[in-house]
Amino acid sequence: MTDTPPLPDGRSLDVLRAHIDAVDHELLQLLSRRNGLVAEVARYKREHSVGIRDRAREHSLLSDRRERAVPLGLQPNVIESIFRLMLWASRDRQAALKAEVPLDVDPKTIAIIGGKGGMGRLMAKLFADLGHAVMIVDIDTELTAEVAAETADVVMIAVPIEATVDVITDIAPHVRAEALLIDITSIKASPMQAMMDHCAGSVVGAHPLFGPSVHSVQGQRLVLTPGRGEAWLEWCRTMFGARGLIIEETDPEHHDRMMAIVQVLTHFSTEVLGRAMQRLGVTVEETLAYTSPVYLLDVLMTARHFAQSPELYASIQMSNPRTAEVTTTFVEAAEELAGYANAENRESFVQAFTEVADHLGDFTSTALDQSSYLIDRLVERAE
Repeated sequence: MTDTPPLPDGRSLDVLRAHIDAVDHELLQLLSRRNGLVAEVARYKREHSVGIRDRAREHSLLSDRRERAVPLGLQPNVIESIFRLMLWASRDRQAALKAEVPLDVDPKTIAIIGGKGGMGRLMAKLFADLGHAVMIVDIDTELTAEVAAETADVVMIAVPIEATVDVITDIAPHVRAEALLIDITSIKASPMQAMMDHCAGSVVGAHPLFGPSVHSVQGQRLVLTPGRGEAWLEWCRTMFGARGLIIEETDPEHHDRMMAIVQVLTHFSTEVLGRAMQRLGVTVEETLAYTSPVYLLDVLMTARHFAQSPELYASIQMSNPRTAEVTTTFVEAAEELAGYANAENRESFVQAFTEVADHLGDFTSTALDQSSYLIDRLVERAE
């Protein structure tokens, strides 16, 4: 500890920092106590079949903490952010403690074909955490996919997109009539058709709307496309929901149409942005000295995209049946707006801008609020 001149009240900066450290240590003890109570809550919820998330309770808690912050001289928005993170951690802890797993759950044997890949490993951990026995099958395992499919209660296909239909065609006939076949690829129409055509057992399609690098699956979204077998569909709802996933159910065609926007359009726009930056020849490091928060958010997402597998994104872009429609529309929109900007046609630009704003509707207000929160968090972490 370095010596610092004393303040007017006689306390040095080092002494004040020591007091802050002591308060922080007390906060950690209190958080540990809170975590213990969360474990008791999880136990109660499991014993009484109560869901993990209670939005009314969360809303009431956040309102209370905001109100209590004001007379204490604390910023309500900051306090709300802190408690939102604590609530997220609480839900994740409850999910890890199997709060939504029925007490009488029947452990299953689950074979994951492609279990050494990123999503395969994530799914293996998810099911193992829920008490199921997991068999891993991959190109270098002694256990073959055919043998695993003949013995498992659940057979999950977690292979690259371009191999999914071929693997399903080979493996599906080996799945027992009383078992479940499920895939987790990011397109659903062709894999679902293959499973329905070649499998005698129950069939469910799934698409986790997140990657293997997430810190927690709690609060992440997963799409289910029902195929055959209501009992196994309900089992999927229970198991995925028990780990805190938000589940959306739809048909394969609608799923692929939405993914043309959620994946193809957004990935394509990011790829175009990255390619343009590369061709303009200005390094990211140069721009960061002049960055605005919005640019920082954009360049982080762009760099995150290009830090991942090009083969994965090639598969996503080239497997969706609506890719040509989406990319053509993007290029046409880019050419339209570039034409307005290059011709300094302010009137047409403003009209197009207004039309898009009208299309987005009230979501623009939500976006302003939520993106402001993200920007604040980014600014906090900036060095």
